[in-house]
Amino acid sequence: MKNDKIYPEILSMVLITQVSEGLKADLQLSEEHTSCAVITATIDDFVFLALDEATKKADVDVTYTGSFYGGNPNSSSKLQGEGIGIFAGKTVASVQAAIDAIYDFYDSRRVYAVSCNDEDSIAYLTYTAASVGTYFAKTMDIPLGCSMAYLVGPPIESIYAADAADKASNAKMVRFYTPPTETNCSGAIFIGSQSDCTICCEAFGAAVQEVADRPIYNR
Repeated sequence: MKNDKIYPEILSMVLITQVSEGLKADLQLSEEHTSCAVITATIDDFVFLALDEATKKADVDVTYTGSFYGGNPNSSSKLQGEGIGIFAGKTVASVQAAIDAIYDFYDSRRVYAVSCNDEDSIAYLTYTAASVGTYFAKTMDIPLGCSMAYLVGPPIESIYAADAADKASNAKMVRFYTPPTETNCSGAIFIGSQSDCTICCEAFGAAVQEVADRPIYNR
């Protein structure tokens, strides 16, 4: 239904206490990494946000993330979902601490998509991170600890909405995901003050809803 919140679901979380030497290279683990864990979920954006949160709470590195083609509705297996992430540490305890941090983040229900129509066929996801961890700092090439607005939606809607978000605040757009992505979406990353990032999220969501309500201009 319109305005409903669509929450992610963790589909799998597996811990490898002692990673084999043969697997380390393919999983992009360094020699100091002895243990790792793998997570999948129904919303890939949750995976990325949760992994970054984990890097702030535990001594782990995110070594791999990916989105599955076509998104969660087109999963080819029960536990595949929409996104996957691998994180590794020097000890089992550090990886376990990261797992605990991810579960805490999941239970907080702070990450969700918002439906724009009664069929739930148009939805967007926005999230303001008060301070980013090492995962986003490295992958987005942004300062560690800065505030970030994470904005995702359908292709057409996101182009219009990213423009609206850019005009709405003094936050800086550092990444735009030209459609289509692996999940056939689009979106943008902004950094700035926490309040400016929140304004970006609000403007983006309102603009996606505007297009959903009136998809064909001047007709």
